[in-house]
Amino acid sequence: MNTEQQKSQLSILFADISGSTALYDKFGNELALHLVSRTLDVLKQEMARHQGTLIKTIGDEIMCTFASVTAAVNAARDMQMAMEEQDPVNGQHINVRIGVHCGDVIRESGDIFGDAVNVAARVTAITRARQILTTQTVVDQLSQELRKKARPVMRGELRGKEGTLSIFQIIWEKDDTMSTRIGMSAFRKPAEALSRHELLLRHRQQVLTINEKARSALLGRDETCNLMIQSKLASRQHALIEYNFGKFLLTDHSANGTYIRFSDGQVIQLNHQKIVLHGAGQISLGQSFSETPVEVVEYILQ
Repeated sequence: MNTEQQKSQLSILFADISGSTALYDKFGNELALHLVSRTLDVLKQEMARHQGTLIKTIGDEIMCTFASVTAAVNAARDMQMAMEEQDPVNGQHINVRIGVHCGDVIRESGDIFGDAVNVAARVTAITRARQILTTQTVVDQLSQELRKKARPVMRGELRGKEGTLSIFQIIWEKDDTMSTRIGMSAFRKPAEALSRHELLLRHRQQVLTINEKARSALLGRDETCNLMIQSKLASRQHALIEYNFGKFLLTDHSANGTYIRFSDGQVIQLNHQKIVLHGAGQISLGQSFSETPVEVVEYILQ
């Protein structure tokens, strides 16, 4: 094992904004990005109250760890209650979905890896808005009082995981009369979310695909970049696009910013910020679209 690697048992929590793509379509990119940031701040505050550790932010989702399943589940319940108390935006509430699992992980350079992380991510992928789902492994370690909040909802296979897992819903409302029914329709969208996705990038004669096998691409004018952009306004290593837990995340590392024009014509500028790419659009490194840039990268999710 690498000397920088440490193995330990942790509880892993993913909290994901439900329907974030629809927020961009409904409110526009600037307001949607603000709402996503505000929501992630609320989730991080609740995480910190329960002594959680933020591992990373993945666009519209946070991944964090806790020393115990009790802390993780209590944090998840408080996250949902905190979101319920948020004022709606133009009549619409922002909802989150949360998945929790525990097990052995490998810690390296501030990140964590291992089967337990993958299971936690896949549990989150089958979770609906305003729900908390977890596994038998977590429920078995809960106190008797917290175990009363767990309702068995299904037993099934998760993609990439051999065998079947028992999945439980954690009730977080003060009134526990909420229905725990899930039904097959609840898994239609998650099933799509678990299917294979690819991001196709095209610039002049260069074509690049990002997927589960080729998980990242560096854009910039340096010849070491995966997609080299010959523009004086582009930084040497301008922006990074990563495939992470089903999302394509673009991070700006540049001096002049990254401009993204979505298929509906809306444009957003990133300055050392991150955004989840959705649909199709164009990317300009360091030059606004109002200046009619020549060196434009086209992208499409397929």
